[in-house]
Amino acid sequence: MTNVISFDENDANWRRMGRAIRFLSARYLDQPSLEDAASAVGLSPFHFQRLFTRYVGVSPKNFVGHLTLGHAKANLAEGKNILETSLDAGLSGPSRLHDLCLKIEAMTPGEYSKGGAGVDIDYGFHPCPFGIALVMATPKGVCGLAFGDEGEEKKIFADVRARWPKANYREAPERTAHIARQIFESGSGSELSVHLLGTPFQVKVWEALLAIPQGKVSSYRNIAGEVGNASASRAVGTAVGRNPVAWLIPCHRVLGSDGAMHGYHWGVERKRAMLAVEAARTAQSARPSTSAIA
Repeated sequence: MTNVISFDENDANWRRMGRAIRFLSARYLDQPSLEDAASAVGLSPFHFQRLFTRYVGVSPKNFVGHLTLGHAKANLAEGKNILETSLDAGLSGPSRLHDLCLKIEAMTPGEYSKGGAGVDIDYGFHPCPFGIALVMATPKGVCGLAFGDEGEEKKIFADVRARWPKANYREAPERTAHIARQIFESGSGSELSVHLLGTPFQVKVWEALLAIPQGKVSSYRNIAGEVGNASASRAVGTAVGRNPVAWLIPCHRVLGSDGAMHGYHWGVERKRAMLAVEAARTAQSARPSTSAIA
């Protein structure tokens, strides 16, 4: 259950970039130099710059520049409605690390009450930009995506398994590696199905999260308004925390009404890193292309 399977021969580089993101996320207030970050993962500055930009999709400098989340506070201060720039049909959206569309299928209330009994779930652990990713999938689609650090595989698995307590589990990294490539590798985008186990209210909240564009954020209060109950911020917060497919359904884009980051199920530092990657990629795509190395 604890075997981490690489996407391909670039396993070592995925691991290095995961460590680099953790290093920069923990020290961004000190404005670490390119040399410091490269040294932390055992690479020359030139090689580190190239690998980080290739695997993460933005330069190290660009990533650090967006870690302050000033863009997030500004967006909330403007009071923008999250559906003003909603995703096409409420489900497909702009590039994350690639162009990816999600097709949602939720279990019926009757199926939900059975806790996943009779459902077959394949799972595998894979390196990614945000540490180790646990990918879970039923025959109908991705049902779990969780994150942690190396050595935490048992803890991650137990957490996600509790959401489908009566399902049948099979370690099948050869299947989940293909899904991981679709999720994380640039240029491998396509339609990806997700199979959700949740209450009707939870599913409604998760669908609202998909309407928050990449590079933008919302608040629990705004999400409550979108699902039809402006006073249900606490219930929305609970539903956000129960999101079974982190990153794909972007619960990391929800902040407190004051623009501050509160608890994130897979770690606040990881949430900060996800938002910074997305903000940097959004800003980069808005600029004219250039051959210069940023």
